[in-house]
Amino acid sequence: MRPQTRDPAVEATLRHWTTDYNVNPMRLRQVNVGCFGGGTGLPSLLGGLKHNPWLHLNAVVTMFDSGGSSGQLRDELGVLPPGDVLKCALALSRNGREARRVLLARLPTLEHARLGGHTGGNLLLSMMQRYSGDFLDAIDGLRALLGCRGRVWPVSVQQASVCAEYGDGSATRGEVEVDAGQSSGQFVRRIWLEPPVSIYPAVAAAISEFDAVIIGPGSFYTSLMPIFLVRGVAEALVTMKGPIILIANLLTEGRGMVGFTAADAVARIEEASGRKVDVVITNMKWPSLQVLARYAMEHKEPLAPGRLPDYCELVGGEFWTSDIARHDRQRLAYAVWSVLSRRLLGES
Repeated sequence: MRPQTRDPAVEATLRHWTTDYNVNPMRLRQVNVGCFGGGTGLPSLLGGLKHNPWLHLNAVVTMFDSGGSSGQLRDELGVLPPGDVLKCALALSRNGREARRVLLARLPTLEHARLGGHTGGNLLLSMMQRYSGDFLDAIDGLRALLGCRGRVWPVSVQQASVCAEYGDGSATRGEVEVDAGQSSGQFVRRIWLEPPVSIYPAVAAAISEFDAVIIGPGSFYTSLMPIFLVRGVAEALVTMKGPIILIANLLTEGRGMVGFTAADAVARIEEASGRKVDVVITNMKWPSLQVLARYAMEHKEPLAPGRLPDYCELVGGEFWTSDIARHDRQRLAYAVWSVLSRRLLGES
């Protein structure tokens, strides 16, 4: 949200401080931030950032999930996959723990029951879409129900699948299949959406009003890159004048990403989005060798920064603080705020 005109009395006080005491105070305001991604990474980021009263959060969510409950509902009911939207709404909700307990519970699978095995939240959002006829209306209804601190935007309301071409010339279709291919050792040469889809106009308008964009963390080829393949996203980002911040993943994602670095991620995002990545936030301290050895068995290795462009700032810290490869929410939230406040408020 753009800052409102300040009260004349406040302006007079600030002028008094500046003139009489030779100070230039940083003027705090609410920062309107867009967080791009999906999967488990984006909800984790949102869950940490939502406690900051100076942030107005917007989750811009990939909509091309073809696996699990979301993929099934897409195929059976003809609705948009609800899973990533639901997880982001839960992350932004006032009572997230209780809401997750209820809405992420799976219904029992009964004989002749088509909808058994789905989460209650996926079914709720799908039914709201079916009856309202509009996915954004359904999301807004869910936001109101959960008391969310922020908005959730589907990057597109048109159905499509992620497709990938590998280094050997073979190709595959579907989020699950693309992930499986690169995890098994296939190098992803290029990815695209089939059929091509366009950004929802309201989402394009929202992006143009963001003060900054944060990308990740998340599965690179199926949660992050697909957002930038939607027609109109690059054009919307051109009008967004603030910084673009990439939160680098902790690990590579399988044998197809051996040697992949944060610099490689930056290059691919810049090529798809038409915008420079201004900041990369990356982990600089690793857990025990035993923990790393466990992930090495899955052919996952620490993601190195690589050779970043000169204009791209590297912000490093200790974000991996447990035996599970997951960013520490509080540490990540503080790191993001330090970057945003310095770049957006330092000279305000």
